[in-house]
Amino acid sequence: MSDFSRDDRQYMARALQLAALGLYSTDPNPRVGCVLVREGRIIGEGWHEVAGGPHAEVIALQQAGEQARGATAYVTLEPCCHHGKTPPCSEALIAAGLGRVIAAMEDPNPQVAGKGLAQLQQAGIAVACGLLADEAAALNPGFVSRMARGKPFVRCKLASSLDGRTAMASGESQWITGPAARADVHRLRARSSAIMSGIGTVLADDPSLTVRLEDDQLAPRQPLRVVLDPHLSTPPTARFLSQPGHSLIATASEAPALQAALEAAGAEVIQLPHGPDAIDLNALMGVLAERQVNEILLETGAVLSGALLHAGVIDELVIYMAPKLMGDGGRGLFHTPGLDKLADAVPLTITDMRAVGDDWRITATIAED
Repeated sequence: MSDFSRDDRQYMARALQLAALGLYSTDPNPRVGCVLVREGRIIGEGWHEVAGGPHAEVIALQQAGEQARGATAYVTLEPCCHHGKTPPCSEALIAAGLGRVIAAMEDPNPQVAGKGLAQLQQAGIAVACGLLADEAAALNPGFVSRMARGKPFVRCKLASSLDGRTAMASGESQWITGPAARADVHRLRARSSAIMSGIGTVLADDPSLTVRLEDDQLAPRQPLRVVLDPHLSTPPTARFLSQPGHSLIATASEAPALQAALEAAGAEVIQLPHGPDAIDLNALMGVLAERQVNEILLETGAVLSGALLHAGVIDELVIYMAPKLMGDGGRGLFHTPGLDKLADAVPLTITDMRAVGDDWRITATIAED
């Protein structure tokens, strides 16, 4: 926006860098950074490090001390104005005597949604909003989705050969991609609120569905594990049930004995309505949003991935493509019955493509009509 100076852009870019430091640790809160500037000099910086901890503005104000009076705050998300686990940041900025506050974007949380900026303005502080807004929103796709749409942001991770195969005809699939790509997947897991899989994958591969990184600082928590199991076929000995963290099994069946056995093994079992794909997938998204799930990473087979795609649940695809050919007898990325004509094809918009070790990572969104 033309109202912002080159310096404004530089300081907000720095605030975005700080916000990104909370990529793996702030869930379910948004990732937020703040920079305080006075007379062309940075006097305080902060980012929201962990849910329940001090917000970015408060940390920056503590660094700045008395120098904050009359300073400009660059914050990647509108300062909160409601009492949660911590006091409102808007009140802290007012008490510190800030002269100006620039926010990258309004907070989509209905409890804030412009009220924080209005409170600052009423206190005599100059406010502006919209500087590097797209970049700020990209840091928090799940938080924005949950607040604005009432459902999490769903990212579908897939690994395939160059000819689009996710497994050999025999079912063999480990490992298609190399170590660098697999480590990259664990970073995707670490930023996610939940990892979702289906009963087919559980029975075939017995996955742990956990974050495993050499640097534990990148993974201070284990995401929620969600398994879609329409008929409660999960064995109580399934590996994911014995891992640290919480496991949730979503089903459409009423089978008290099976449910009790899974609960005894450590799972929480929830009943959902029947849908076209055995479980009402949109109802599941609503339940997870109510549980403050921001970002979901799908690690599913072709059938469930296809069902989620058909239901309009998937927001983003992340496909790791290995430089190998697995033959036309192998399994495809999605099971998509009904796509018979080219006009039925699902259009995608590629937003990023880069090498990850010997493989390629393609990031794409579903193209809007």
